[in-house]
Amino acid sequence: MFEWVLQVVGQAGYLGLALLMFLENLFPPIPSELIMPLGGFLAARGDLNPVLVVLAGTAGSVLGALPWYWLGWKVGKTRLMRWADRYGAVMTIDPPEVERAYDWFRRRGWTAVLLGRLVPAVRTLISVPAGLACMPMAAFLALTTLGSLVWSSVLVGAGYLLESQYERVEAYVDPVSKAIVFGIVALYLWRLGSRYLRPRDADKAR
Repeated sequence: MFEWVLQVVGQAGYLGLALLMFLENLFPPIPSELIMPLGGFLAARGDLNPVLVVLAGTAGSVLGALPWYWLGWKVGKTRLMRWADRYGAVMTIDPPEVERAYDWFRRRGWTAVLLGRLVPAVRTLISVPAGLACMPMAAFLALTTLGSLVWSSVLVGAGYLLESQYERVEAYVDPVSKAIVFGIVALYLWRLGSRYLRPRDADKAR
């Protein structure tokens, strides 16, 4: 992975950084924690301009968020309610919970999108509920751009300061990303198990 990222950035420069960040938002296993610090290192070495590195990474992140937003918008609340009614056990969510989540996102979604762009693993997924809640495109783009700009700036700055040791950024951030993913999976399994065990417990009580 590292050699491939290095090759793309070395050959394509800013366009390569934007492309990698676009792909990172589509396929989270490609880590921004490696891509952007590498750009910071190259900027510290004088090969790239740090401001343009940040802007390229931000542009790629915003473009990569759009397909997920479109997916959420395409599914929509009505279809999601039908899925929850039919496959609620597997989805671990019922139509009333969909309604409450939808209402919450309509009220607090702006904050969720902005802060979600700063959280590893969540930064990709947060675009889906924004689309589901039909957040205005202008607001979604503005919040996604701002959050991505901050995230890219932090990673580029870290790579710039660490220079040849920029890979340490990924070493620190990667465990956090994995912990968040593990927490999401664990929460899903817990909700799934509680839904299947609840009827059995009720039967035993009778």
